[in-house]
Amino acid sequence: MGLKWSDSREIGEALYESRPDLDPKRVRFTDMHQWICELEAFDDDPNASNEKLLEAILLVWLDEAG
Repeated sequence: MGLKWSDSREIGEALYESRPDLDPKRVRFTDMHQWICELEAFDDDPNASNEKLLEAILLVWLDEAG
């Protein structure tokens, strides 16, 4: 079973692990959306995301990078 948009903690951690040198404060949602969809474990409808979900994922990524 793969990652879904609702798995913000796991997706945020996966983004941090896959892009550790990237400053999440400088990331555009459009880029982040693409990177999430490219995660090997991601298995959800790319069109099912929204700003609230992306913000939740970004907060986890910021926490991991902090």
